[in-house]
Amino acid sequence: MDLAPLLSPRLSTSVPSPSQPRLSPFSRISRPTYPFQSSSNRRRGLFLGCRAEALVAGSQREEGNSHLSDNLDLTSWLHLNGLPPCKVELKEKDCKDGNCSIRYVIAKEELKAGDVAFCVPNSLVVTLDRVLGNETVAELLTTNKLSELACLALYLMYEKKQGKKSFWYLFIKELDRQRGRGQLAVESPLLWSESELAYLDGSPTRAEVLVRDEGIKREYDELDTVWFMAGSLFQQYPYDIPTEAFPFEIFKQAFVAVQSCVVHLQKVSLARRFALVPLGPPLLAYKSNCKAMLTATAESVQLVVDRSYKAGEPIVVWCGPQPNSRLLINYGFVDEDNSFDRLIIEASLNTEDPQYQEKRMIAQRNGKLSVQTFQVHVGREKEAILEMLPYIRLGYISDSAEMNSVISSQGATCPVSPCMERAVLDQLIGYFESRLAGYPTSLKEDEDLLVDDNLDPKRRVATKLVMLEKKMLHACLRATNEFINDLPDHSVLPCPAPYAPQLK
Repeated sequence: MDLAPLLSPRLSTSVPSPSQPRLSPFSRISRPTYPFQSSSNRRRGLFLGCRAEALVAGSQREEGNSHLSDNLDLTSWLHLNGLPPCKVELKEKDCKDGNCSIRYVIAKEELKAGDVAFCVPNSLVVTLDRVLGNETVAELLTTNKLSELACLALYLMYEKKQGKKSFWYLFIKELDRQRGRGQLAVESPLLWSESELAYLDGSPTRAEVLVRDEGIKREYDELDTVWFMAGSLFQQYPYDIPTEAFPFEIFKQAFVAVQSCVVHLQKVSLARRFALVPLGPPLLAYKSNCKAMLTATAESVQLVVDRSYKAGEPIVVWCGPQPNSRLLINYGFVDEDNSFDRLIIEASLNTEDPQYQEKRMIAQRNGKLSVQTFQVHVGREKEAILEMLPYIRLGYISDSAEMNSVISSQGATCPVSPCMERAVLDQLIGYFESRLAGYPTSLKEDEDLLVDDNLDPKRRVATKLVMLEKKMLHACLRATNEFINDLPDHSVLPCPAPYAPQLK
């Protein structure tokens, strides 16, 4: 996310070229007036308790930044502003795609489990209550229509326009440098082109990207709410209201960058739960089998490591129980050792079934819905199928006497004939084979593709994702075939099921 050319504090009235996003001139006079609201009221917003200097702690600190040395880096700036001595440092590595290098945190000395690697004081942590200067406003905004990420992204975009006057100049400069790229130097698919999104063909992740993109657009449409509800904060910004100052594509880039580095703090107030922490992600690498997390104390946010490190080794933290699809969308990477990886299968009772209402009641009695999602966790595919079988069997019942028997019984037990069981298992086989056929490449082709050291980074991470999805689907196929092999009579033909549940 290189916002530098677009979010420069310089003003311009020239017409941008077709290849550049169109920006409105950042002037006070272009701000529209609204009926029944005076200019002063509009600027102050609805909550007069907000303090414009809440985060930057006054104009003196901002003015001091205008004299920053061009050679001052992020860690030097952090130490100048209160970061205590720490046991980590930044290292730089080049990217295979030829773009600018990325930085990451390494151990400066040997560490053992339980050591505090670094401790960032609260004055250097960006949270929503500090941005808005009022915790009530922060909580109201995030429980209404705007997420914490949208508010944080908006704040950083306005701060970016301040240039070196912003206290956060060097931190934002580092975020620009990283451009929302994670440890594999890949941006979120939210910023990929259509041709690059084709790498995800066959994967449900591609549809998730579109849904997330629509969600970001809805948040963009509500950005002006922040301007009016926390208007006193923006008195220091002589620019247009958000949707006039920033086109959607620029906001999306900022949103994705914030998404890639935000930290979810535990045991804090709602307005502090999402934080931007210098030395945190994306400078820290995520690992699914790591238990170290950035934690909040009364005065700081610190990292206590969960393992030993030699000097020079990258520091890793836990990213939470997220599947690889979410890791890719949020942070631009895939973890092949992710024990939290999973697939989603949606099963639904057939609404055309004359016995639909009875089946719906039975499903609800057993904690299931008429449209039910089942999670297939990696390594536990057989358990997932065992959970699905009673639900699918229920959809196959057509005899009224059998239905009455199920209604009067307790638990999820359904009468199962050999032909019904074979039909249920055959439907699952067909479903898994259909999902695998939806991918343009086979598992073997994916494995061969990943051998290429010169493979495009986005293609590589997308191929890893679809390869891991296919492995789970193949494991589901094997487990289902095992159930078929355990049937006592393989000569029994599957019974017809005009109202079989739908799987997708």
